[in-house]
Amino acid sequence: MRDDPLTHPELAIRRLYGYVAYRIGSGPDAEDVVSETIERALRYRGSFDERKGPASAWLAAIASHVIADRARAWKAEQAIEPEVDAAVEDFSNRAVRRLDLHECIASLDDRARELLALRYGADLTAHQIAQLLGQRTNTIEVALHRALSQLRELLGGPHASERRDPTRAVLRSDR
Repeated sequence: MRDDPLTHPELAIRRLYGYVAYRIGSGPDAEDVVSETIERALRYRGSFDERKGPASAWLAAIASHVIADRARAWKAEQAIEPEVDAAVEDFSNRAVRRLDLHECIASLDDRARELLALRYGADLTAHQIAQLLGQRTNTIEVALHRALSQLRELLGGPHASERRDPTRAVLRSDR
């Protein structure tokens, strides 16, 4: 018999939102992606197989598909109707740091962004990510280490390794 992947919906939604927020930013769009992901999970909950990995990894995979679907739709919209830039507002230091982090994350390659989102957004372990992606745990750990090193360099400049690690506080600041 298969377990229900939504046995603990509050925890699942919190982890799922964390993953989505790391991928696309927090706010109404992230909430929409989480809602659509939960809707799909409810519709396809019979396909969940705990032997293939934890429910959080299954939900993150569904969310990844929802994000990809929305990105394709957004690109199609942009080709038809360009958006007008919103007015720039004065943000607090924390908001500026998060924007810098988001920009630095966006400059990483797709694989690094996905691994960081799975690790810190969905709160999956390297072992769980490896299971989800069909790779060795060591491969994921090395890739995560490299992604974090790149991120530290982007956030801290050429002497980032001599400073306190800025990613630790910022990556977990919304929890």
